[in-house]
Amino acid sequence: MTATIDIREPRKILMVASNPAVSGQTGWPIGFWWAELTHPYWEFTEHGYQVDIASPDGGALQADSWSDPRDESGYSADDLLSLGFITSPRHSALVEKTPALSELDLDSYDAVFLVGGQAPMYTFHDDTRVHELAARFHQAGKITAVVCHATCILLKTRLSDGELLVAGKTWTGFANSEEDYADDYVGQRIQPFRIEDQAKELAGTNFVVAGRFRPHAVRDGLLITGQQQYSGVAAARLVIQALGQ
Repeated sequence: MTATIDIREPRKILMVASNPAVSGQTGWPIGFWWAELTHPYWEFTEHGYQVDIASPDGGALQADSWSDPRDESGYSADDLLSLGFITSPRHSALVEKTPALSELDLDSYDAVFLVGGQAPMYTFHDDTRVHELAARFHQAGKITAVVCHATCILLKTRLSDGELLVAGKTWTGFANSEEDYADDYVGQRIQPFRIEDQAKELAGTNFVVAGRFRPHAVRDGLLITGQQQYSGVAAARLVIQALGQ
């Protein structure tokens, strides 16, 4: 009996992380959160997907310092998966020189996954390129996944008919309880606004959160959202499920 070999091209997922920024609240250099990139990346590649990492402007990316397992704060010291990614020359190169969205054939991807962190609250929130990216995939019948503070885009992203992408949908994002914890931890307000507050002011959409810093991801049709940095794997698994693998 002859074995059948599957020679189809692997399905492709585009992961998009923020370019570096400076927080207007704290003055800190900010960027993406390591676990929200590395944990879903591992999940996707272990299931045979081709994964490309890009950013709106392209170039070298910077992670939030507290998400780095090597950081003296020790906040993410147990994140061995991110540590492995960071110390692997082949993998670390993926964030040292990212392509810009404008350089990519976006139609060649089966899903898009937007990585959170502190910077998206400044860089993604008002960036029409990121809004249009999410709307483009959604309107093409493809999966749009967004986690943690990257979900701030869903407060503004509209489809071609003018409707919010989240109209009539259930979704999640960084919770007020988590903002309270983070603010108390550092002794000052970190974010310029709160996603939960603004989401609950939107008519015709259902924003939900689970326990503080508990893995929580929601799928509503083509939209998948994850609550915070511990929800990346849960969101990635929903993407894989939605793509049929």
